[in-house]
Amino acid sequence: MTIRILSAIGDPDAARVVSSLLHQLPDAEPAPAVADSAALLDALARAAAQGDGAPSAGGPSAVEALPEVVVVHERIGPAPALELIREVALRFPAVGVVLITADAGPALFSAAMDAGARGVVGLPLGYEELAARVQAAAQWAAGVRVHLGGSAEAAPGPAGTLVTVTGAKGGVGTTVTAVQLALAARAAGRSVALVDLDLQSGDVASYLDVQFRRSVVDLAGIQDISVRVLQDAVHDHHTGLGLLLAPEEGERGEEVDDRAARQILGALRSRYEVVLVDCGSQMQSANAAAVELAETALLVTTPDVVAVRAAKRQVRLWDRLQIRKAEDTTTVVNRLTRNTEIQPPLVAKATGTQVARTHVPAAFKELQPCVDAGRLQDLDNRSTVKQALCALAAELALVESPAARQGRGSHRARPTLTGRKRKAIAAGAAPGPGTIPGPASGPASGSGSGSGGRFAVRRGPAARGGAGPFDPAGPYEEG
Repeated sequence: MTIRILSAIGDPDAARVVSSLLHQLPDAEPAPAVADSAALLDALARAAAQGDGAPSAGGPSAVEALPEVVVVHERIGPAPALELIREVALRFPAVGVVLITADAGPALFSAAMDAGARGVVGLPLGYEELAARVQAAAQWAAGVRVHLGGSAEAAPGPAGTLVTVTGAKGGVGTTVTAVQLALAARAAGRSVALVDLDLQSGDVASYLDVQFRRSVVDLAGIQDISVRVLQDAVHDHHTGLGLLLAPEEGERGEEVDDRAARQILGALRSRYEVVLVDCGSQMQSANAAAVELAETALLVTTPDVVAVRAAKRQVRLWDRLQIRKAEDTTTVVNRLTRNTEIQPPLVAKATGTQVARTHVPAAFKELQPCVDAGRLQDLDNRSTVKQALCALAAELALVESPAARQGRGSHRARPTLTGRKRKAIAAGAAPGPGTIPGPASGPASGSGSGSGGRFAVRRGPAARGGAGPFDPAGPYEEG
């Protein structure tokens, strides 16, 4: 969102300083400063009048033509600063006003809020404080304009989808799942932030071959996270992901509490379409807050007794702490094989959660080269694990479903051959619907009509149960 800023500053030196700082703001368009209160009101009135006749020609409305933020210096004249703020708030309610003053005490702050200001910045000016107040005022103004009939595209607040990935226990594939979901969403063209909130033993950096000096701990002590601060802490990976890593020193993870986690995730959601959080398997206040805030909370488990019991224990913990209900949690079964005794329906029954329709197969040999090299982004597209996780991303609406992209002529839309038809083709016979041709020479074993006759397969218990291949010497009926 582009932030248009108009400053009202009487002192030329102060105007130059404020203009220099405002030009450093990302997505900001500062206008030349006006020298007094009358010039400010006239400039706002002209902007509203120009926009008033524009909608018929497809231009902006009167509300949209106004700047989002007005910065007022305390020494503006001839009208006092607080009176000017009150006048702007009454005549142009969709404009956020920020007051610059040397006395930023409680009394003046309260008076400025009563007059209609959206923020107060103390002197001497600092970039961080000015940027935070201007961005907050711009978000407020954008929200007011939506309610006044302005463009809905300027709506402020968290817009990104927050997805958390938590492990039932260590070693079930939590980080691999989080990384591949993030890569799938990024490949679909969405802006993605991957946050490592496994604060004591986060491995996102190791899986993606990243060395970066900043971590989530650097944002923990900041009250107002500005865009520049967020950009300094987030690593821009060459895959297009924005990475907010866990600290290298695990003991520093205690500095990130639930308040800091909420603030950090809120800042990320305002800049990214998808925010994926690797919460690890140990619950702390930070990742517990993330699970509570998430639209989708994934719980990764493997189909073995120990992991399923750990998943059940994790769900009960969330319920006791009122973090998340079991029915609002989605369980992902990783490393699933056909021979395992614990299948997804049993996992759903044991944990009381929803189980994702997509299950990840057990194929560690496909992952091992990329894991050992620390480059999980290089996993082959033909990998069954990657294909399953991409399908899981589509199920979670992080990417477009493959079924929606699949055309009628796609090979995936063609009917597959059954085992009997495939064996008939291997034997040199053409498969027919429910029939097989007789042998090339001589009568068939058992009752039959000789060479070239057609026989219908008698489907016995073994065939219905799927036990064992079709026996060519089995019983037939005349067709």
